[in-house]
This record gives sequence, structure tokens and C-alpha cells, in this order.
Amino acid sequence: MGGAHRIGPYALLGRRGTVGGGEVFAARTDDGLLVTVTLVAPQLAADPGFRDRFRAAVDAVRTLSGAFLAPVVDADADAPVPWLATGFTAGLPLRQAVDRHGPLSEPALRVLADGLARALATLHAAGTVHGDVSPDSVLLTMDGPRIAALGIAGATGSPAPSPTDDMFGLGATVLFAASGGEPDPDALPVSLREVIGGCLYPDPPDRPTAEQLVEYLRRQDLPALTGCWLPPAVTADMAAATASVGAVSAGGGGAGLLPPPSVSAGGVGGHLSPPPSVSAGSGGRHLLPPPPVTAAGTGVSRRKLIIGLAGGAAVLGGAAAALAYSGDSSPAADGLPGEPGSARRPASAPAGRPTPSPSTSPSSTDGPESIVLAGPDAAKAWSGAGKHAPTCLEASDKVVMVVTNTATSFLDAATGKTVFSPLNTTNSFGTSSDKYLTAYADGVFYLLCDTPSESGLLAAFDAATGKVKWATKMADADPGGGARAAMYLSHYVAVAGNTVYVCGQLLDLSGSFSAEAPSNGYIRAFDAATGKGLWRVKGTDINNVLVPPSGSHLLATSAVAGDKPGRVQMIDAGRKGARGWKVSVPHAAYYFTPGWPLTCYAAGLFLFAGGNGDTLFAVDAAKGSEKWHQRFDAKSGDQVQIGAPFAAPDGATVYVPVGADLVALAVADGTPRWVATLDGANDLGGSNMFNASLRISGKSAQCSADTVFATDAAKTLWAIDAATGRARWRYSDPGQPDVGFRWTVGGDRVFIASHLTLTAIEAHGR
Repeated sequence: MGGAHRIGPYALLGRRGTVGGGEVFAARTDDGLLVTVTLVAPQLAADPGFRDRFRAAVDAVRTLSGAFLAPVVDADADAPVPWLATGFTAGLPLRQAVDRHGPLSEPALRVLADGLARALATLHAAGTVHGDVSPDSVLLTMDGPRIAALGIAGATGSPAPSPTDDMFGLGATVLFAASGGEPDPDALPVSLREVIGGCLYPDPPDRPTAEQLVEYLRRQDLPALTGCWLPPAVTADMAAATASVGAVSAGGGGAGLLPPPSVSAGGVGGHLSPPPSVSAGSGGRHLLPPPPVTAAGTGVSRRKLIIGLAGGAAVLGGAAAALAYSGDSSPAADGLPGEPGSARRPASAPAGRPTPSPSTSPSSTDGPESIVLAGPDAAKAWSGAGKHAPTCLEASDKVVMVVTNTATSFLDAATGKTVFSPLNTTNSFGTSSDKYLTAYADGVFYLLCDTPSESGLLAAFDAATGKVKWATKMADADPGGGARAAMYLSHYVAVAGNTVYVCGQLLDLSGSFSAEAPSNGYIRAFDAATGKGLWRVKGTDINNVLVPPSGSHLLATSAVAGDKPGRVQMIDAGRKGARGWKVSVPHAAYYFTPGWPLTCYAAGLFLFAGGNGDTLFAVDAAKGSEKWHQRFDAKSGDQVQIGAPFAAPDGATVYVPVGADLVALAVADGTPRWVATLDGANDLGGSNMFNASLRISGKSAQCSADTVFATDAAKTLWAIDAATGRARWRYSDPGQPDVGFRWTVGGDRVFIASHLTLTAIEAHGR
């Protein structure tokens, strides 16, 4: 893509965070290899002797690798801004995860401590140290914690750090994750209290070694953790943060068939601004408040380390619990969707039988029986391979638009044959869990794209001819105030009536970064007939945006870190984006993901999660008054968090994913119609669940006129009869990419892209 900032041979894709050594970016090579690049903070680079120490430290760790280490792949100590490139790791910084979702559980803390100890053991055995182990330098991934093989601020510091400094950093980091913020030694579980306390001994020689910590945990012989080691809320944020990088592949020129776009007044032209200056880091060895000094005798020292059980056993979570419902067709007692108030917790129902609340629900009888999904393998209508992997798909009942990193093609939906000449509009990043860059409405395809000569275009194509109707240059930076202070990142395009909307986030280019800061989003409106810009709004109260297929009311959600409340708010498109009614959302991190909506619209109602994330509210789209709400409870008493709801095309039914369950509710009053349940394990060996229940977004559930399509964590696509909740068929591709296949629905067909192959399946499987 044109205009990308470069450091050495790498194009910077987006900032991932800040560590003591400087700013961290996701980046790629010209061949599409993803890496993580850290730009050294100016005050470190200016330190006499730093570059020599940095060069020596890089040479010492170049050949090191391990299960919990991100290896060093490149570095330049002599560049004006020294930099370090390590292998790219999909994950979320520990500090960010804890700030948003609270302390980790005992099993997760054990995985964290063991992974960090194994990484440090590898470094120390090679005669090197990390020097900068902290909540900011530790990345949480699906497979365990990760740290870079080199901590710039620490490993290159003067005086040189020692392995015992690394062990203190490990102890302080685990204590932070257990405390959820300010260090509290009592927050450590019994199984870790002694050994982590030993890491925090004030006398360095008394601290255990990394090898001793690994052996200590092994000899405890506690039950192994099954399934994912992190809670769903963290994995959802993890996937959202990772997906913002996009599915990157090598770019290429198109065929030159796009007519010169008529650049309308919809956006302000220009190029990306220079790379942000690297903000000053702390330069310190530890990036969190010093933990309380451990009293002698309360931890396990290197000399006194006793291999054996530390006392207490980890309590591990079991299988997913059955659900029960609590419904109410009248507003909550306080009238605020953010606080359910009058929703009563129902008595536990018989196993597998959800029950509505008997007081005001339409029926006092037991709810529908849970239907375990089982169906035949799908029969393909057609399948074909191309030269380039699709990055975006959009379809009508007659035409499929296929976007790659080289061109945009149009295929006959019934046969898969090319129907129009390809265009040179491309999108290298494509659809991901937080980006959906295509739309279709009223015979027109819309695409956020680039061409060989222009980047950041919003284009409209006639679905009957494949011709370009218009192309508008999107402003790539905030035009206010002269100097560009923010860059527009587009996450979602949608159409309502005669208006096209582009929604996304503003990336701060000032060099400042804070995980606690709320996201700053925007909505931009364009005339669907001409591409002319109509209006734009922005603010920290705009993050995830819903654009209904009709009407003038949009729904925006905000999200802030930690336990601070956010809001759900109506945006009045008829008044050029003026704010309308709003309600508080106590747990705003639920709506952290931008991109495809985490809320839905049906029959004049907005439907969204509120309360503790366990309650679906239906409110009047124009007035914000509640019509009904439905609460979901696990019979085991565990906290339930519902996924992203989605509605049937006729607006009569809303579907709510809750873990392994997909619940169909009547939009009129919230009455449950059926419950479809997944069985078996996901692709990592844990309990299976619907992807839509993770609130990651990415359009992981869609509907045709009479069929519900949804993917699960086992990388299977299900076609479910909308009337009965029974499976029509299932589709799985063993060779699909690690991130799963891309797919979309057009008419009565679903279209699936897996690597170079595009497959069509009839909704009814015939």
C-alpha cells in the first residue's frame, strides 16, 4: 500500500504499544513477512555507549529461540533512530489485559509464571539477560506468555543487569497480574505465594533461578489446564488487537482497468504524515511500582527452595453450563438499559431446559429443548481456484465481488464464472475480526480500497455491469489545525437508504499512547449516488457503530479501559450526526472492538447487551425507551456474557450467541423460540463455542431468508434452519488458514474463500 512509513526494510502497519525502550509497531517486509519493530527511545539512543551495548546485546541473542521467546530477526544500532525487529506474535500486552479485565485466575497465573520462567531459563543458559521483564513487555497469546529475546531498556542498560534482576521482574509481573493493579501479596494463590515471594526477596542471591522455578511448578503436579488458558473477554480483545494488523500479503499492481476516479469533495487528499516521534520512555528497569518487600521466611529462596507442593490446589473450570432465561416485557425498574433492575434471577431449570421467567413472560411453561447441532457435510454448488487469495468477499443473489491484493473480480453467483472485466482496485489487508470493508445494497457494491496510484478510496461499483459509479478519496488524516494530529483508520462500511457510512478510529500521531485512554472513533457519511461527503462526527463516545439497513438512526457504543462505564448512544443521521438518547453501559470493555457491529437492529428496535453483559435489551431506536429485556443465567451460577446479537432479514427474530448456545428470540417480546447447541471440542482441545459469542465481530454469523449461518471455534460453518434451529449442513476445510476462512452470504448461497479456493454452497444444501 502506498504511503506506508518505513524503518529500514520494514513498512510500519500500526502502533502496538509502548515499553521502556521505546515505541512498538507491527510491521512487514516487502515479501509480506510480519515482524514487531521497536524504535529506541531518543534518550536511550543519546546515552553514551548505548549503541555499542545495543549492538553487542543483539549479537548475543540472534540465534536464540524458544516456545515463549519472540526471536530477534534484525536490528540497526547505527540508524538515526536505532531499532530492533523481532518475530511477530499475535497477542495482547499483559498490562492492557489486566487493566481492562482484572486479575488473572490461578491457572492462568501458573501458565504465566511457568512460561516466563522457561523463556528466562533459555536466555540465562545462553549467558544473556532480558533486563526488562514487566507487564508492558509481556505479551499474552493463545499458547502462553511471550517476551522478546531482548529487552532494550534493560539489557543494554548501565550497569548491566543480572539474571536475578530478571527474576525480580518475573515476580513483580506475576504479582501485578494476580493483584489486578497495585501489588497485593495476599492476592497470590497459595500454589504460587512462596515461589513468587522468593523472586521478590530484597537480597538478589536469595532469589530462585528460572530453572528452579520451572522445576518447582512441575513438581507440584497440579491438574493440567484444559482449553484456553485465558478468559473469553481477554481472547476477544487479543483477537481484535491482532486483527487490526490485517492479513498481510505481498502487494502487486492491477490491470489498470479502473477509470480515473472522479475525486469528490468527500475527503481531503494528501499523503500519510511522517512517522510519529518516539516518545521518551521511562528508561527504568521496572515499569510498575516497586512491590512490597517480602519478609524473610515468607518466600522460597534459592538456598531454601523445597521442591514439592506449596499447599492448595488449583481450581479449574469445567464444561460450559446450561442456560436459563429471565425475561420482562416492560421496562426495568429504573428505566435504564444499563442497569436491569427488575430482572429476576430464575430458579434453576432441569438440565438443558431454559425457562422464561413465569411472572411477565409470554409463557410460564418450560422453554424450548436444546437442539444439539448435527448435520451432513455440505454439498458444494461449485468450487474454483484463483491465482491470488481473496482478502474481501461481498455478494448479491447474482454476483460475487472478489477482492485480492492485485485486483477486484466479479463472478456469476450460480456458476463461479467471470462475468465482468476485473478492476485494479485492491485491498491487501482485507476483512478481519475488526474490519469489514465491503457492502452491498440496491444493486451496488461498495469497497474501501487502493489503486496503484491512489490509496484510501471509497468506491462504488454497479453490480449489473461491473463498472465504476464513483470513487471518493478518503482523507487520511485529520485536516483540522494545520498539522496532522490524527490518521483515519477505516474499519467498517455500511449502507442505509441513500447514504453510505464509513466508520473507524482516529490514530493519534502525537507520539503519546495510553492503554487507559478511551478510543477516539468517527462516522463519515457520503451520498450513495455520487460519493459526495455529507457530514462527519468524531469523539470518544464513538467506537463500535451499527448502521441499520433503513432509517436515520445509528447506534454508537463507547469503550474505556477497566471498570469505567461507557455508553450506548443514538446518532441521528437526519441531523448530520447529532447525538441523541444515551444509556450507560457499566462494563464498557464489552464494546471495545471496532468494525462489524456488536449490536443489532430489528423492527424499529436496537438490541444490545447491558447490565453485567448477561442481559439483552430491546429499546425503541428513535426514543431509547425499553421495550423488553432478557437476562441469561448459567444454572451453575457462573457469570454469563452474551455475544454479538444479529437479526433475521425480516426483523422478526434476533439470534443471541452464548458460548456453545445460539438462542432464537422473538423480537416482539423476547420469547425464546429455539436453542441450538454445539457439541465437541474446538481446534485447541477446549469446549467448542460460536465465534459470535466471543464478541470479536468480523461478521461471524449471517442470515439468508430462512437460514442462519454461523462459524464455531472448531473452524466449522453451520447452516441452521431459521424455523426449527436444526442443522441443514456443516462445512469444514482441514486446509483452511489458521485464522479461518473468509465467507459471505448472497441470496440463498454462501461463498467461502480458503487460501486460493472459492466455494459456493446452496443454503438448503441442494
